[in-house]
Amino acid sequence: MSRKPVAAQAGDRSRVELTFDRPQLLSALFGQYDRNLVALENRLGVYITARGNRVGLEGTAEQVALARDVLNDLYVRIQRGEEVDSGLVDASIAMAAEPTLDGIISAEKTGGAPPIMIRTRKKTIVPRTPAQAHYMRELVHNDMIFALGPAGTGKTYLAVAQAVAQLITGSVQRLILSRPAVEAGERLGFLPGDMKEKVDPYLRPLYDALYDCLPAEQVERRIASGEIEIAPIAFMRGRTLSDAFVILDEAQNTTPAQMKMFLTRFGQNSRMVICGDPNQTDLPGGVAASGLADATMRLEGVEGIAMVRFTAADVVRHPIVGRIVEAYEGRDA
Repeated sequence: MSRKPVAAQAGDRSRVELTFDRPQLLSALFGQYDRNLVALENRLGVYITARGNRVGLEGTAEQVALARDVLNDLYVRIQRGEEVDSGLVDASIAMAAEPTLDGIISAEKTGGAPPIMIRTRKKTIVPRTPAQAHYMRELVHNDMIFALGPAGTGKTYLAVAQAVAQLITGSVQRLILSRPAVEAGERLGFLPGDMKEKVDPYLRPLYDALYDCLPAEQVERRIASGEIEIAPIAFMRGRTLSDAFVILDEAQNTTPAQMKMFLTRFGQNSRMVICGDPNQTDLPGGVAASGLADATMRLEGVEGIAMVRFTAADVVRHPIVGRIVEAYEGRDA
């Protein structure tokens, strides 16, 4: 493979050649029609050539170092059985360029396990952005975590994955997932079925995350046994949630009174994660303030409580989602 060189930024030119010991994996590494290499050239401004199991990188020293780390990172992921897509390529580029990751990329390129991961029954999850890496650390080290930021940054998904991992290992006895049903008044009454069938549509994103981390039969069995509970926030009143991993999703749609009620349910040997996007409140008219905004203002800096903030740069869905978030945030500002 050889293409026209991509113009590099000013600076000393550098050339590095990488040799991969399993040529049969290179088609997955390069991507269909070499699209992964093209993405690296376009994003990092390097010139890439491939001959057999050797890949040459040319550009400034910094660009070449980043491209080398990304290729090594992707190669190790392929060896572990992960599927490399455009989203993972973009995430790996972002991770390689981040100077505060404590060697995640360098650890992976040597073939070792990444120092930050969540193991569930169905998959092993590693961070795709620097903010996710920070978030995954906080999920291990703090009892209460507020995850704030736009949709698509992995706030709820990573919390559910960590909760499932702790449930599997026996660190907690229950997994409790909750979110407000902001239309829980008259509109809910017109939906068919009993109370569970009425509120399930509002809780569907939590079910989706669960099924991605556990086999379907285990999810159903654990829900039936009470090990996993999925309920609207109103069902939390009057309870003490001990020996549990508790997640509140869409927390921006709580009132300050609801948020105070929920946070004070915290019991012994529990962990609580509150996820929400402060810029996407769906509270009905007449509600003065979001419980999420009120809680973060009051609890910032309190010992044992971590605040993790995501931005549009941390969106791990299709790249256009990040650009949409940036466009809306720019207009709002």
